[in-house]
Amino acid sequence: MGLAGILLALALLIGFAYRGWSILLLAPGAALVAALSAGEPLLAHWTQTFMGSGAGFFASFFPIFLLGALFGKLMDDSGSVQSIARFIGAKLGARRAVLAVVIAGALVTYGGVSLFVAFFVLAPMAQALFREGDIPHRLMPAAIVLGTSTFTMSALPGTPAIQNAIPMPFFGTTPFAAPGLGIVASAVMLAFGLWWLGMREAAARRSGLGYGGALRVAPDDALVRERATVAHEFDPAEIQHGHRSEQLPPIFVAALPLVVVVAVNLLMSAVVLPRLDLDFLGESRWGHTSLAAVGGVWSVIVALAVAIVVLIVLNRSRLPQLRDSMDAGANASVLPAVSVASLVGFGAVVAALPAFALVREWVLSIEGGPLVSLAVSTNVLAALTGSASGGLTIALEALGATYVQLAAELGIDPALMHRVAVIGAGTLDSLPHNGAVVTLLAVCGSTHGKSYFDIVMAGIVGPIIALIVVIVLGTMFGSF
Repeated sequence: MGLAGILLALALLIGFAYRGWSILLLAPGAALVAALSAGEPLLAHWTQTFMGSGAGFFASFFPIFLLGALFGKLMDDSGSVQSIARFIGAKLGARRAVLAVVIAGALVTYGGVSLFVAFFVLAPMAQALFREGDIPHRLMPAAIVLGTSTFTMSALPGTPAIQNAIPMPFFGTTPFAAPGLGIVASAVMLAFGLWWLGMREAAARRSGLGYGGALRVAPDDALVRERATVAHEFDPAEIQHGHRSEQLPPIFVAALPLVVVVAVNLLMSAVVLPRLDLDFLGESRWGHTSLAAVGGVWSVIVALAVAIVVLIVLNRSRLPQLRDSMDAGANASVLPAVSVASLVGFGAVVAALPAFALVREWVLSIEGGPLVSLAVSTNVLAALTGSASGGLTIALEALGATYVQLAAELGIDPALMHRVAVIGAGTLDSLPHNGAVVTLLAVCGSTHGKSYFDIVMAGIVGPIIALIVVIVLGTMFGSF
């Protein structure tokens, strides 16, 4: 009965979330359904298990949500994202429109710009280039996905994406975990995605298919918002708030904050923090923690904070309503952070139920070893929740300690576990109900029927191939 209750709770969570119900209501409700079916105390699970776990996630990661959303909003309002997109589009031209969109998306998201901010800037750029190059409009969402939601989210070492930060406290790693494997995975995703989109573009030209038309879709629809806020770290409702500069900054001014994010992140992870005496973190007043548990998050926080200061200094004249832009960025971080924390609370209740032991045994018994079972568990949970960050956190909250123990027993580098977990969460999260997919299709004026197949190939199949490559190489040679 307990296992059936867990499955029923998941079905309710997925079904109602797909229909646009708020995850803030669904997560505790589904958790209580699971607890009730197991005969467990409801109020204790709500106030102690659910809220305790959700609050712990919020306490650990809200600074990244806050600074990431703020940085993205300021990059947008200063015109920096648009300047970068225009520069790349002008350099590569309409004949290489797909490559231009992919590179522009990769640069801004690897530099710390929120995915949803990138969507709203890249879509107009992509429409202009695709129209001029007479490339089918239906390929546009897949090109944006390849540049923004694959290798820069889960594979490139040092990416400030929240997905790359979540495993750090569990495994004691940094944002640059397994850098060589991350670069290999990135190359696989990029190469496969470009090959697929190039093949599809060539086939369309042979068939005489041109740009076609876009639908008129309202990207600020409430249904889009509810799905989007559990997928990434920016509330799309805040895109329209603040004030976007009509004067674009020069390309070097626009790109410098992105460089600062990556450089400071690396400096903090590899040089500054390891040289500091942080033994005091083991005291009770600091929660008996350690540098391994908090260092990765601190590196990303400092990198984003420094980049925000640099951005404001360089673009103060292009941010005449700075307070409004900063308010909008801060507000954009709250709903996604609380939504994902609610998913984490749901996962904590499920993991605390006696029937979850059966799930744990099944996951750990998957043939292929801990790397394969870790990849499967993050894949499945990200698919069920429609959220890479939510699925990844649920998996690690429930099984993270077990995988840390297995890594120690089998001599597996925790950095390898980190990279497998992040790439695994960034594959099947892009199913049709994923908030980023729904939002992107709305912004691009397309539909699942027209564009989703190519999104699957560029955003799911490519990352799965990369995940398999990383597991094989990690098994043969370890982390590098």
